[in-house]
Amino acid sequence: MGLYQNRIVVKVGTSTLTNEMGKSDLRSFDRLACVLSDIQNMGYEVILVSSGAIAVGTNKLNMRERPSSMRMKQAAAAVGQCSMMFLYDKFFNDYDKTIAQILLNAEDMELKEKKENLINTFNALLEMGIIPIVNENDSVSYTEIESEDRLFGDNDMLSALVAVLCRANQLVILSDINGLYDADPRLYPNARLISRIEEIDETVYALAGGAGSRRGTGGMKTKLRAAALATAQGGDTVITNGKAPEALYEIVKGNKAGTLFVRKMF
Repeated sequence: MGLYQNRIVVKVGTSTLTNEMGKSDLRSFDRLACVLSDIQNMGYEVILVSSGAIAVGTNKLNMRERPSSMRMKQAAAAVGQCSMMFLYDKFFNDYDKTIAQILLNAEDMELKEKKENLINTFNALLEMGIIPIVNENDSVSYTEIESEDRLFGDNDMLSALVAVLCRANQLVILSDINGLYDADPRLYPNARLISRIEEIDETVYALAGGAGSRRGTGGMKTKLRAAALATAQGGDTVITNGKAPEALYEIVKGNKAGTLFVRKMF
């Protein structure tokens, strides 16, 4: 079966949704809701995959730093998910949009019956003009939190799996930098942004470097893995800066923004 040409999955990370103090960045929530609502008004079906529950919960619980124990991480995730969805509901409502929450575990993507039910749920929501907001169910999915090489990888892989599951034409990963560079732009001011990648090979992975920002747990490597999965199934993937979500307007028009990973042609 083919892709839905007007269906787009957008993934936003913790570093975009929080500021340097670790608190919720309300302007980022608002701008993201505005752009995604506008994109939907242009005729696109939008699915948002959002990280941030543990970080938002850590702030809500007045913890000085991200918890280290599993039970406290899960407690922070449970509290943070409520706060995060409250903010999304508030800002999307300002643009006359209805949202829905979908929390996933790895087995939801692996078991045939659950997978089929999940596809039906997504399709029903999108048919009604609702924007699904997806996150991993961190409050119960301990294997994903504690593993160093997680299946979802801070929701980057989750967003690719959702894009494949929903047969989305495009995946956009909003990062804390403008895309993939030929060197780490934080260390090398002359690093050049790579605007187009035809194939994700070992040379490309070698450019990924280490982890992302101190507030998020995912780095460029997980984003490349996600792009590799999504493009292998026929959908383009773009990595761009989450602090400038307006880039989505250019992306849906087919213009340059961030780094485009070109889909495999069948």
